[in-house]
Amino acid sequence: MNSLSHFAVSGSRYLLTSLCAQVVRALIASSLVCAAVAYAQPPADKPVEVIVQAASIKNLATNIEALGTLRAKESITLTPNDTKKVTRINFEDGERVQKGQVLVEMTSREESALLEEARFNAEEAKKQLDRVQELAKRGAASQSLLDQLERESKAAQARYNATESRLKDLVLLAPFSGVVGLREVSVGALVSPGDPITTLNDDSKMKLDFTVPGVYLRNLSVGLPIVAKSRDLGNKVFHGEVVSIDNQIDEVTRSIRVRALLDNKDYELRQGMLMLVDLKAAARDALVISESALVPLGSNNFVYLLKEAGTDMSVERRQITIGERLAGSVEVLHGLSAGDKLVTHGLQKIRPGQKVKVLIEEKPAAEKTDESAHLSDLIKQNNN
Repeated sequence: MNSLSHFAVSGSRYLLTSLCAQVVRALIASSLVCAAVAYAQPPADKPVEVIVQAASIKNLATNIEALGTLRAKESITLTPNDTKKVTRINFEDGERVQKGQVLVEMTSREESALLEEARFNAEEAKKQLDRVQELAKRGAASQSLLDQLERESKAAQARYNATESRLKDLVLLAPFSGVVGLREVSVGALVSPGDPITTLNDDSKMKLDFTVPGVYLRNLSVGLPIVAKSRDLGNKVFHGEVVSIDNQIDEVTRSIRVRALLDNKDYELRQGMLMLVDLKAAARDALVISESALVPLGSNNFVYLLKEAGTDMSVERRQITIGERLAGSVEVLHGLSAGDKLVTHGLQKIRPGQKVKVLIEEKPAAEKTDESAHLSDLIKQNNN
């Protein structure tokens, strides 16, 4: 046999050996898989020990969290109405003032003199009118003269009112009760319209503005209670309620502005403060189940429902529609009724129609407070 033939025979033997080895490995793997499946899926006539829990009714509310900014109930910046010098400031920084209190006075000598002149002219015109009215009653004065004096009296009174109004513009009054901020001017300063003198806030109540995603729009309504807190005040809790909802959704953020009102009887809240808002909306009685009973499969959700026939018990797989997810439980919208018993532990050992033995029945999700951790350990031990 030449070297070429010897090489061909050796190659054939090597290929045959490799093929046999692959077949053996495949058979071993298949045997292991079959053994694992047989171990994981017990015979249908052998009951599997499980833990169940009943679906129950629970009062739920959609929890909405947001960040909001505080605004005073009323807030203005005091500015002068005319270009004048400040002659007197009647408040201190941060002082609480009452509605109608004089805060700032400005130069008014000229206006005061003009007001005195206008008052004198108005009084004199009224006297002349009164005299002519008496003469007209006796027929000693013409009607045209009476009409002329009436016009002059009304014009004089109008000039007096206009001068008085200009004089009032030189005295700034508090339009409402509240607290003033830092003053921006001093006595003797020349101020013009638009120049800020100080701010005035009515902080007896505070407006809290925050945004909510548009998907929650149908859950919002005026009067909903809110809870708000701020890190600036050590997370102290403040209670309030929604007083208004904006009439449009922001095109960029797809959110809507909501305004709540908070009581501030201790004057702790300040304008511009950042608040964490917790809003409970859409309060309802909902059907809830334990989250451990849920078996997701793709985009669908299933549960194993306990079916009792005399002393025999088996399970049925049922598709459900879920709503809001909570801590340890899930809201069910469709597919179940209150009182239906669902498998919560032992799901890995059962299949539709599987006979089961109820080891323990847990408290309903609505009543469950602090389940012991040994339940899951117990079912594992019994199924091993």
